[in-house]
Amino acid sequence: MITRNGRTAAFGAALTLTRAGITALRAKAPGGPTRWERENYAGRTVELYAGPAAAVGAALGAARTHRAAGFAVLAAGACGAYDDVVGADDPRRGFRAHLGALRDGEVTSGAVKLFGISAAGLVAGAMLKERALDKLLAGVVIAGTAHFVNLVDVRPGRAAGAVLALGAPGLLRDGTAGRLSAVAMGAAAAVLPDDLGERAMIGDTGAHALGAALGTAIAAGNGRAGLVAHAAALVAATVYGDKVSEVARSLG
Repeated sequence: MITRNGRTAAFGAALTLTRAGITALRAKAPGGPTRWERENYAGRTVELYAGPAAAVGAALGAARTHRAAGFAVLAAGACGAYDDVVGADDPRRGFRAHLGALRDGEVTSGAVKLFGISAAGLVAGAMLKERALDKLLAGVVIAGTAHFVNLVDVRPGRAAGAVLALGAPGLLRDGTAGRLSAVAMGAAAAVLPDDLGERAMIGDTGAHALGAALGTAIAAGNGRAGLVAHAAALVAATVYGDKVSEVARSLG
């Protein structure tokens, strides 16, 4: 399915770039290896190299197809990285908690991430589409998909697996949408073995970046009706984010 219109090349480039990034970070980790370790939900020590590597690999791969996609992925990954670092010890999760803190005058790292990714999605949507309403809908889809993938990143392999499953139909599309789907899937495939094996964790950095890559593919491949349907589903998933995470946690 990924042999036409550069889809094989896009998949391979994203996978190769992501694996190369992981290898490079392992060889010379900024700040030392211990700075790149964290305990997962089961108390096991895992590496954090996969998240930044996936973000950069997907961003470079996406930029080769459309600069808007590369921007969206890089921005989403950067916002996720900010939350991974600054909000590492913040127990609050979900939009409601961070927006509640914002109403009380506290700007949390989660709120910065929320608004940063939303703004990046809108900018990318404006670059992908021509009509004003389509630009807005595309932005919602890009940002919403980035947040959705992060919502399901509650157990090993859930986020990368979701990107592979949801990206597969996009490989049937020609042109930009097909190549961007291949990019998202290539980066996800690169991190999945270590993630599933509980040797690595992609964190917000990787989850948001992979989600943004998938979101740009969905936005590029749909007209207004499809954009409306996807945007509505993603808004609903955001509103019921706790339930979405609970379902993802229960799978497997």
